[in-house]
Amino acid sequence: MHVELHSNDLKKARDFYSKLFGWKLEDVTMPQGGSYTMISVGEGTGGGMMVNQAPPGTPSNWLAYVGVDDIDASTKKARELGATVIVDSIKVADFGSMSIITDPAGAVLGLWQPKAKR
Repeated sequence: MHVELHSNDLKKARDFYSKLFGWKLEDVTMPQGGSYTMISVGEGTGGGMMVNQAPPGTPSNWLAYVGVDDIDASTKKARELGATVIVDSIKVADFGSMSIITDPAGAVLGLWQPKAKR
């Protein structure tokens, strides 16, 4: 599991959550441009923070990602089961691959396949 904050005020969010939970935050530069803040919580679910890329007026929001073994097969299966695919399978730098779906009831969920470790 990975959770990601899409924030309209990333500086304020970073300050708030690092103080509230004692999270360790690390900025990384993404190959496609822009920055991403990795959240390290020690044991348990980790995540990240980024500037909200949604249209103006969209509130800040958290998005959960569920780990899968095969991003392409899981995205295809979700579509066959009635999900709408918002972002089809894409690679995320050297970290892995993701997709974003909306389930048949309207809830948004990310799917995540980490890069295989050798």
